[in-house]
Amino acid sequence: MKSIQLSTIQPVQLCAGFDSKLIHSESMTWSFVHSKAGYTLPAHQHIHEQVTHIVRGDFELTVEGVPYLLRAGDLFIIPSNTVHSGKSITDCDIIDVFNPVREDYAKLSS
Repeated sequence: MKSIQLSTIQPVQLCAGFDSKLIHSESMTWSFVHSKAGYTLPAHQHIHEQVTHIVRGDFELTVEGVPYLLRAGDLFIIPSNTVHSGKSITDCDIIDVFNPVREDYAKLSS
């Protein structure tokens, strides 16, 4: 078991306009994202199942070509190997949870 203070974690840039504080367990990665209004997350896919939770702001998530407007309190489950992208309509705080661990993100936060 482990206690973590989010305030002690240095953010890393995932891409322009998207900074994240990353936490990894044995089987999951948690990404606490702050994104700036108007910035876009390019289309991508990965083996990880992803749960996206919009904590603050408005975010347009496009999954398999279909846009979804997500607002504070909304969650979206993105299956493994599904093409998705996004755009911050406003400044946003987002929590993304991935299973299994995002090894690429683990390298960013080490």
